[in-house]
Amino acid sequence: MIRESGRDEAERHFEIQREASLAGLAHVYGNEPFPDDAVRARWQTFPGTVLVAEREGAIVGVAGLEGEWLHGFYVVPAYWGSGVADELHAAAVERGIRRLWCLAENGRARRFYEKRGWTLDGETRVVEYPPHPLDVGYSRSD
Repeated sequence: MIRESGRDEAERHFEIQREASLAGLAHVYGNEPFPDDAVRARWQTFPGTVLVAEREGAIVGVAGLEGEWLHGFYVVPAYWGSGVADELHAAAVERGIRRLWCLAENGRARRFYEKRGWTLDGETRVVEYPPHPLDVGYSRSD
């Protein structure tokens, strides 16, 4: 099930991002400590819409949407490859997302987006968290 979530569930949004990031991005962030306070505050104050994916009553995926932007897309690693990400992504696209940032070195996420019609838009930015990796921009036209 995909549903809207609120700030009252921000702690779970944070937990999912943390778990997914530690599992999937260790090769990017290495021994850098996870920025708990900043990420928690981000979900507590997120001004857009937050969608969550639930399985058996537990939140296992989260997506932050604001205007045409996807501002964070995370699934609990135990649910990678289960279809949860596909459902959450489809719901986000239905709500009008057309742009996102993805870590240049996050091959798993980049393959996921590219298989679903996202294309590089030529933009890059430096991520605010140490060691300050590079994000690449993606867009879709539909």
